[in-house]
Amino acid sequence: MVQSVQARNTDRSRVLTQAVHEVARRFGFGSTDLKNIIGISQPTASRLLNGKYSLNEGGKEWELSALFVRMYRSLSSMVGGDDELAKIWLNTPNRSFGGQHPSEAIKRIEGLIHACEYLDAYRARI
Repeated sequence: MVQSVQARNTDRSRVLTQAVHEVARRFGFGSTDLKNIIGISQPTASRLLNGKYSLNEGGKEWELSALFVRMYRSLSSMVGGDDELAKIWLNTPNRSFGGQHPSEAIKRIEGLIHACEYLDAYRARI
């Protein structure tokens, strides 16, 4: 049976939404953090974290969410899946982020992109 395009999009949306929710949980990010990282409103971020909202494919929130999950995957692979070490990295001032904590830098689009590129480049050296 051929799955309709709408059903595939719904599945993709559900998967990315669940991934964002899980990354936020593992990093200890609340709705305010999520709002700033993926560019959605505070109430929408709260609904996402409560399982009452799914990301819309194709928009800014989708792209930023995919980057957020990509950043998590890169960081997690570097720290061997240890979420506590990942949180330490996120909350420690880093010269590569202008002395800022990466958790603050990723609240701007260029910071999230920089974090992804930084982690990917660092991981490539291993």
